[in-house]
Amino acid sequence: MSVEALGGAIREGRLSPVELTEGYLERCRTIGARLNAFVTLTADLALRQARQAEAEIKAGKYRGPLHGIPYAVKDLVAVKGYPTTWGAVPYAHQSFDFDATVVERLNNAGAILLGKAAMIELAGGLGYSSGEASLTGPARNPWNPECWTCGSSSGSGAIVAAGLAPWALGSDTRGSILCPSSWCGVSGMRPSFGRVSRYGSMAIAYSMDKLGPLARTANDCALVLSVLAGHDPLDHDSLSSSAKPFVYQETDPGHGAPLRIGRLTNVYGKSDPGTEKAVDEACTVFEKAGASVESCEFPDGPFEEAAELTILMEAASAFEHLIHSGDCKELVDPVGKVNGYASEQFSVTDYLHVQRVRPMLQRTADSMFDRYSVLISPAQPTAAQPLRAKDPDDPNDPATAKAAKKFHMDRRAPDGVSSLCGLPAISVPSGFSAAGLPYGMQIMGRACNDAAVLRAAKLYQLHTDWHLKHPAL
Repeated sequence: MSVEALGGAIREGRLSPVELTEGYLERCRTIGARLNAFVTLTADLALRQARQAEAEIKAGKYRGPLHGIPYAVKDLVAVKGYPTTWGAVPYAHQSFDFDATVVERLNNAGAILLGKAAMIELAGGLGYSSGEASLTGPARNPWNPECWTCGSSSGSGAIVAAGLAPWALGSDTRGSILCPSSWCGVSGMRPSFGRVSRYGSMAIAYSMDKLGPLARTANDCALVLSVLAGHDPLDHDSLSSSAKPFVYQETDPGHGAPLRIGRLTNVYGKSDPGTEKAVDEACTVFEKAGASVESCEFPDGPFEEAAELTILMEAASAFEHLIHSGDCKELVDPVGKVNGYASEQFSVTDYLHVQRVRPMLQRTADSMFDRYSVLISPAQPTAAQPLRAKDPDDPNDPATAKAAKKFHMDRRAPDGVSSLCGLPAISVPSGFSAAGLPYGMQIMGRACNDAAVLRAAKLYQLHTDWHLKHPAL
């Protein structure tokens, strides 16, 4: 059931938050263990919160759409009294004596925390070469356990796809919500930069990190975002209260001015034909629903290079202690063991050169939305890959680098573009490969116009049923 459906049943007294939580915890212990989906289950906390929610709702003290709804949180977010391992051996016993802002807001909303989701070590901040780069081992894809869920919110993707929780919190610096959502066949929203507070969460790249939900539907993502969004003085990059706020829209997504959709045709140098076909078919769905669709090309520019360089240099700062202490040797992945030392060789001048180029790229991206409400494309160039395979559009992968050199297009990978420029984007299920693995479609919008992205995603899901498909477990 979706967050929306569960919330209605709980509010009307047809469903017990305690029984719901007990059922989810049982799935987490059994199916979750098979998929390496969790680092830590917070069963005692969950049952305590569930009993409190049930008592409050019976007493008429309903807090809103997440009251009594279980969820999981990626293990780079601090939860008081529990380990926050960052998915890495050097931090296996780390804990904090406070809750992250997002956890505080979810506590105030009456949500129920089931556990901490597994993740790629350091969320890939120092690099990694496969899905096995994790304290808890590789997260297995519920659609095919021999395949990966993608990183770095690997556990969050598995949890939602396998029905271990109706939604999970992930983080995204360069596609780490969008890729797991695509490969796991769920809806995952990466909000505009600054929309959701990151206080109390691990930093990779200070100017690119974001937190956001993975859920069954785009509407669920909107419900969750309405609780998480808002200014936080503890996060220096948090959008100010005077900026365009995010408000949950209950209206029919087909109402209002017709959406103007740009179908990007040049973002991947090489991709599975099925991913492109799925988006082409989505164009037909949008047109029948009243939107206008036009093929377009994204302007050229070093988007991917600027994104990767920003991450490399800011991560060297974020993990300075780990690098200088020599504890990088404890990381699982061979790339992570050495990458921080290489990244420290960049100079201040190198960093400033990239950041001078970045506003030019942001203006280039922003200009696309003078013509279009949103831009759509495959979320990833392939369906889920075997466990040892890395992200298919990673520019550091030799095979991908060869393809990029040949086609000169991977520098416009849509998750890299939207991440670098701070744009809101969502991946929604859009079909299946011949092997029965999900495809995802990315919908990207103008900075701070999260509502347009969600409206387009909800309109698509109103006329399709890909988001209703579930793996056989």
